Amino acid sequence: MSKLGKKIIVLPKESSIKVDGESLLVSGPKGSQKVPFNQKLFTSKTNEKNEFQIVPNDKKLKNISVLWGTYRSLINNAVQGVTKGHEKNLELSGVGFRANIKGDDLVLSLGFSHEVKYKVPKGVSIKVEKQTKLNIVGLDKELVSKTSSEIKSLKPVEPYKAKGIKEKDQYVLRKEGKKK
Repeated sequence: MSKLGKKIIVLPKESSIKVDGESLLVSGPKGSQKVPFNQKLFTSKTNEKNEFQIVPNDKKLKNISVLWGTYRSLINNAVQGVTKGHEKNLELSGVGFRANIKGDDLVLSLGFSHEVKYKVPKGVSIKVEKQTKLNIVGLDKELVSKTSSEIKSLKPVEPYKAKGIKEKDQYVLRKEGKKK
């Protein structure tokens, strides 16, 4: 039995879930999102308190508890995305490190001899607060996290002076430099 799969997903009043063939359509005030859903393995229930739950059809299968928790997490992330949205905050630290938005591109000055251009994917919006703070917002948690990870990989934080792109409140393990 999955501990996570047993938990009930509480739906806010303005959001709803509908079974649409092989997927669930989650809609809310920020938009709608499709989540893959296998009806051969699970059934879905919604009660009058606006609580949603998925239950496995055959609890005897070995891998069903793993899939149960995974599906529940995907549905919960979609519900949170369409009601509140997902957000990641990045910080650029280093002399001359800047970020600008030009059209659909994020233009970063990261200490290289050239500017780095990053194409912003559809479904994600990036806001530049100041020149060293980025705010990544979207409905899909996976897409927001992937975008954040790709931007961070353009200039990873180095351990000596902590220059690079990092998440807000990320701890950087610093190393001691050379001694004379």
